[in-house]
Amino acid sequence: MNTGSDEPGEAAVASDAKATSEESELGSRAPEFIKARRALHLSWQVGVFVAGLAVVAAGVIMLPLPGPGWLVIFGGMAIWATEFVWAQLVLRWTKRKVTEAAQHALDPKVRRRNIILTTIGLVIVAVLGGIYVWKFGLEMPWNIDQ
Repeated sequence: MNTGSDEPGEAAVASDAKATSEESELGSRAPEFIKARRALHLSWQVGVFVAGLAVVAAGVIMLPLPGPGWLVIFGGMAIWATEFVWAQLVLRWTKRKVTEAAQHALDPKVRRRNIILTTIGLVIVAVLGGIYVWKFGLEMPWNIDQ
């Protein structure tokens, strides 16, 4: 008999094992000696939550300011995902949506549309900038007296 993985039953078992291994990854990733003691594990979870909250808060602050706001927010979610199942599920959903968006953006029709819209936007900004310079010169808007 063939002992290779050509049989359809083995492929189904392998995909089930992969799904089971992904499901088993959910939950706390704290060291076993911490999980063994309830009070220690609870304090560990509080520490992870506070650390993740600080990173997420820093990311939210960076959204309107210069800095990689979304990247820092996802970093905070990753910190939470080391301990909390809800954060792991949110992170999985986010990764799936980002992958779908990246695949959609690689579609030639979508890329062509984005290039055309970007070009039109840049032409509009250049025309408005040219009108401003023609009317006011290279003066900053707050220094214009009217």
